[in-house]
Amino acid sequence: MRAGKKAAVLGSAIAAIAIGVPAAAGSAHSKKAGSGKISHVLLISVDGLHQSDLAWYVRTHPASELAKLMSGGREYSNARAPIPTDSFPGMVGQVTGGNPGTTGVYYDAEYNHNLLPAGTTSCTGQPTGAEVNYFEVIAKNPLSIDSGQGLSGLPGSILQLTGMPRPLIDQAKLPVDPASCQVVFPHTYLKVNTIFEVIRGHGMRTAWSDKHVAYEILNGPSGNGIQDLFAPEINSAALLPNGSPYPNMGDWTQDNAATMQYDNYKVEAVLNWIDGYNHGRTEKVGVPAILGMNFQTVSTAEKLPNSDGLNGGYLPGTRTPGPLLRRALGFINDEVQRMAVEIDKHGLASSTAIIISAKHGQSPQDPLALTRLNDGTIIDHLNDAWHKAHPSLGRLTAADPGNTAAGSRDDAFPLWLNYRTPEAFKFVRDFLWNHSATGNTYNVHNALEAGPSRTLAHSGLTELFVGEAAARYFHTSFADPRHPDVWGVVQHGVVYTGHLAKIAEHGGAGFEDRNVPILVYAPGAVPSGTVSDQVETTQIAPTILQLLGLNPLELQAVQIEGTKVLAGA
Repeated sequence: MRAGKKAAVLGSAIAAIAIGVPAAAGSAHSKKAGSGKISHVLLISVDGLHQSDLAWYVRTHPASELAKLMSGGREYSNARAPIPTDSFPGMVGQVTGGNPGTTGVYYDAEYNHNLLPAGTTSCTGQPTGAEVNYFEVIAKNPLSIDSGQGLSGLPGSILQLTGMPRPLIDQAKLPVDPASCQVVFPHTYLKVNTIFEVIRGHGMRTAWSDKHVAYEILNGPSGNGIQDLFAPEINSAALLPNGSPYPNMGDWTQDNAATMQYDNYKVEAVLNWIDGYNHGRTEKVGVPAILGMNFQTVSTAEKLPNSDGLNGGYLPGTRTPGPLLRRALGFINDEVQRMAVEIDKHGLASSTAIIISAKHGQSPQDPLALTRLNDGTIIDHLNDAWHKAHPSLGRLTAADPGNTAAGSRDDAFPLWLNYRTPEAFKFVRDFLWNHSATGNTYNVHNALEAGPSRTLAHSGLTELFVGEAAARYFHTSFADPRHPDVWGVVQHGVVYTGHLAKIAEHGGAGFEDRNVPILVYAPGAVPSGTVSDQVETTQIAPTILQLLGLNPLELQAVQIEGTKVLAGA
């Protein structure tokens, strides 16, 4: 999910919870620091990767690197990503052990009833309520892959991009805490600590690569968890290897070959870390205890109707990857193999665990199930109806007119409201549930055009949670200023979008959004086999600490939620 989502809040408890929590002596999780067989963990998160995708690839490519890791590793075949299945809460969950109700992170663009809008300079007496945008828009120059660092010779010099991207964030784009009148950086917004903070606190090195400078949130509340954070901007203008712009194209997500090129920059950084250097290979620093990256190639291969002459997504009527997605899965396999070979070259194979998972899946897989609905139209109709019934009151949804940041996006339906009253909640519930939405379907014979229209009841929703019910859904209190005031579970196949350029998305609570793989490969430390019991990707965080011989209870979210280490790890 990108531009067009909404906010959250900075609770006063953040300052208290940002302090490291000591390990609980004698607990079931207790383990002496550094006593594990594993010295390094390589975490690989592949946006959009379903468990079914990994199973299909291994089955059809039995000699592949992924098949090798599967046969020698421990597969958790019934894993679930957090709800909402957005990239931000998905990745935060993997490194904190917590779900959004605990971490306070619901989307990369949400709304917070207790913060002040970006640009606020005089905080006394100001009404609260602000968008919290932590995606590409906060970069000093979101159109440049270096986010405004000013490097020359891009993209060839991309590996020199700063390891601490916070200076590349435009603070004028950040929300403001009314108590301190200071801007709220992404890492400040996070309510609990991360594995990077815990691992670094034990004197071990940390490194990570992701798609926006906003992923400095993974530093944790201290702001210092990741020593080398490499974050080339994926929504910047795509450049050919010679530095010239891709013809007739925008950012790196609009062409799958460009996405592969972009992901390869991050792979090169990981290889440099494995070799014991910083990401730009300018300084010898030692191999990190935790290192890894996020891949985008599978995600764009699932979303794009076609690219490079290949149809995107899945074969009609099936969950079988189509030509573009098959190429993308092969790319992931080859890049993972490069990392594994580099690990082995340095004699690190017996002391390095490789974990493969995903921030989220994508829905629908079968293109015949797709219906595109214009969420902006639904929200506009909702506000028009509210204004007609309450002409003296302002806009119901918490956004400026025409701004859908406070509304639905992708295949999720969150709303934040300006009025959090029983009357407003009833109005929203009645309107959405009685509203019939008409949308276009994907025509499998021509991926660039819409097929016949479909009319869907209940605004394309199957369930609707409003007010107190929405808070309970996310296991938080109604007083929490961050959670959506309205949460709609979307009918399978519905994607909320104002255009016809995508054939799948994420964000919702459906099976295809949530059923991602977890594969842990650590021969000698973790027994091979398949675990079919349902697990969550939040369990990756305590598992990483245990593999490194650290106490999972040093993670605050693990204490709050009782998040368990993955069985057998």
